[in-house]
Amino acid sequence: MDRNRISCPAVSAPGHVGAQMFKKILIANRGEIACRVIKTAKRMGIKTVAVYSDADKDALHVEMADEAVHIGPPAAAESYLVIDKIIAACKQTGAEAVHPGYGFLSEREAFAHALKENGIIFIGPNPRAIAAMGDKIESKKFANAAKVSTVPGYLGVIESPDHAVKIADEIGYPVMIKASAGGGGKGMRIAYSKDEVAEGFTRAKSEAKSSFGDDRVFVEKFIVNPRHIEIQVLGDKHGNVIYLGERECSIQRRNQKVIEEAPSPLLDEETRRKMGEQAVALAKAVDYDSAGTVEFVAGQDKSFFFLEMNTRLQVEHPVTELITGIDLVEQMIRVAAGEKLGIQQKDVKLNGWAVESRIYAEDPTRNFLPSTGRLVAYRPPAEGLENGITTRNDTGVFEGGEISIYYDPMIAKLVTHANDRLTAIDAQARALDEFYIDGIRHNIPFLSSLMQHPRWKSGALSTGFIAEEYPEGFSPLKAEGEVAHVLAAVAAHVDHVMNERKRLITGQLSTQRSVTFERERSVLLGKERFDIEIVPGDDTILVRFGDTSAHAHHLDCDWTPGTSVWRGLVDDELTAVQVRPILNGFLLSHRGVSIEARVFTRREAELFALMPEKKVADTSKTLLCPMPGLVKQLLVVEGQEVKAGEALCMVEAMKMENVLRAEKDVTVKKINAKEGDSLAVDAVIMEFA
Repeated sequence: MDRNRISCPAVSAPGHVGAQMFKKILIANRGEIACRVIKTAKRMGIKTVAVYSDADKDALHVEMADEAVHIGPPAAAESYLVIDKIIAACKQTGAEAVHPGYGFLSEREAFAHALKENGIIFIGPNPRAIAAMGDKIESKKFANAAKVSTVPGYLGVIESPDHAVKIADEIGYPVMIKASAGGGGKGMRIAYSKDEVAEGFTRAKSEAKSSFGDDRVFVEKFIVNPRHIEIQVLGDKHGNVIYLGERECSIQRRNQKVIEEAPSPLLDEETRRKMGEQAVALAKAVDYDSAGTVEFVAGQDKSFFFLEMNTRLQVEHPVTELITGIDLVEQMIRVAAGEKLGIQQKDVKLNGWAVESRIYAEDPTRNFLPSTGRLVAYRPPAEGLENGITTRNDTGVFEGGEISIYYDPMIAKLVTHANDRLTAIDAQARALDEFYIDGIRHNIPFLSSLMQHPRWKSGALSTGFIAEEYPEGFSPLKAEGEVAHVLAAVAAHVDHVMNERKRLITGQLSTQRSVTFERERSVLLGKERFDIEIVPGDDTILVRFGDTSAHAHHLDCDWTPGTSVWRGLVDDELTAVQVRPILNGFLLSHRGVSIEARVFTRREAELFALMPEKKVADTSKTLLCPMPGLVKQLLVVEGQEVKAGEALCMVEAMKMENVLRAEKDVTVKKINAKEGDSLAVDAVIMEFA
C-alpha cells in the first residue's frame, strides 16, 4: 500500500497575483491534519517541514514532509505545545511560515505573537482576532457588542463549584459548562441539577487544564433539542470576508462531533443567508483574515444563536471543500502570503451533498472507550470519483503503525460526495463497509449502523441524537430480513470460491457427488440456519434459499481467498462485505451487522447444532479497566459499601477523563491498582465481595 496516498481536495480558486509565495512552511501539528496540509503545499510547489515527538518518529506526516525535526517526548506539553521548540525548528530549517492545523497551538495568541517577533508568518488569523474570538468568554462579549444573537449565560470567570451552582440556578437548568479555551468536546459538561453542576465544573476545569493549559470555564443555558450548525468564513488581509455555506454537526457524542455534513438539511436559502451574513459581520468586526468557523446553536424552528468562533481550520472542513470546490488550506496559505481573495460571495456555489464520518480508535460496545495498539491491517476504500460519487479519506496512519495513548484517537475522516443527501449517505455506508481495520477496536460498526438509521436519513437531527437513539449504548445490529439473506448469500459465495480453490489444489474429481455437495449447503449466521442451493454460472452464481420467503440472489464478484473485503454486485446493486477468517467460518461485517458465518453440508449443520456452547467467564465481581489508560484517582477504599451508579475510580486515556461506576450495589473487597498506575485493557482494578 502507498503510505503517501492521501485524498486531494478540489482545486481551489486562484488568488491575487503579485504576492510573494512561501518557499517552505512548517506544520506545527501531527496526524491526519499535518498530512492534509502537506498534500496541498506539495501541490502548490511549497516545501514542507514536519515536527515530531518520540511517539511519532515513524509517523506518516514525518515521511510525507520534505524535512522533519524532533521536538521532544511524547507528551504534547513537552513537544507539540512548546512554542520555543517550534520556532527553533523554523530557524533550523529556514521555514518562512507555520501552519498550525487544529488543536495544539492553533488558537494560541501567544504563538502567533511569538512567530511574528521572530519574523515567521503565522498561517492563520492575526493575534487580535485570536484574542477576540479564540477565547470563548471574550468572543461572546464581542458578539453581544456586535448585536449578534447569543445564548443566555454568565461570561465571567467562575472560581468555584458553589459559584457555578449559583449561576446555574439563576440561568435555569439544563446548563452547559464549557472550557474557555476548549474545543473538540474536551472540558465540556451538560448539567441538569446542582450536583451535576458541581461535579461537571470540577471535571471540566481538570480536563481544560490538562488539554489546553487553561482551566477557566463558563456556564451558559443549554438549548433543549438543539442542532449544531456552523458557518465557514474566509477573509484576507485586505478587508474581504466571505462565507462558504454551512455544515451540520449535530451528530455528537459527549459533545464531540461524530458525523458532519454539508449543507444542513434544516436550512433554507433565507436562513443560510442570514446566518452567513451574521458570521461575516462578526468576522469583520475583529478584522478576521484567514479561514475560520462561526458556530451556532439552532432550534428546530430555524432560530439560531451564536455559540463561539473557532479561529482555525475545522476538523470537518473537507465537506465544505467538496460542495464548494475550494481548497481551504490553499486559501489560508495564499492569504497569509498577502494575496487577496480570488473569490467573491457571488462566486460561491453549493453543489451536491457531502457526508463525513470520523473514524476513531475506540470500542463502541464498551461505551466508546479509547483503544490503542498496532494497526495490523489498515485498508481504506479506494479514493476518487466513480459513477458520480467522490470518496475521500483524510488520514495520518498506515498499516503497521501504532495508535498511541498520548494523542487524539482519530484514525481517519471518511467523506463521500454525491448529487443529493440520500445518495451521499448510501455511498458513505458502502465506503464504511469497505474500510477494513484490524489490530485495534474502532467505531466503524457504530457509524455503519447510524447510516441505516431512519431518523438520520430523514434529517430530523439534534445534538441529543445519539443519547436518544442509543440510550443503552451501542450493540451491533442483528442480521435480519434482507441484510441476513445478503450475508448468507455472500458467505455461500465465499465458501464456494474457497472450495473450488481447494479442489483445484487437491485434484478432486468433478463427480456427480461433488456437484451435489457443491449445490446444497446450509449457512449458519450465528444461530440462524439458511438452507440454500448454489447454481454456478459463467461469471456469476445464483443462491436460492429454501425458506418460505423463496429468496434468490444473483452474485457477481471476483473475490479471491485472502481478500479482506468482498466487493461486487448483489442483484445489480454494488455491495461490500468485510470477510475475516475464523475457525470453521468467517466473520462478516456489513451495514452495522457483524456476525459469524459458517457454511456446511446439511449433515454437518445437523451435527454442529449438537455441539455444546462455550460458557463466558463471570466477571461480575471485578472492575476491569475498559481501555489502556492511567489510574488518575481512586474514589473508594477496601471494605467500602458502594451503591449502583456511584463512582469507583477515574481512568485517563487520550486526554479524556473516564469515571468508572458501580453497575450494582457491591462491597469493595480488594483494590489491585494504585493512583498513577498505567493499566492495559481488562486489567483488574478492584474486586468485589
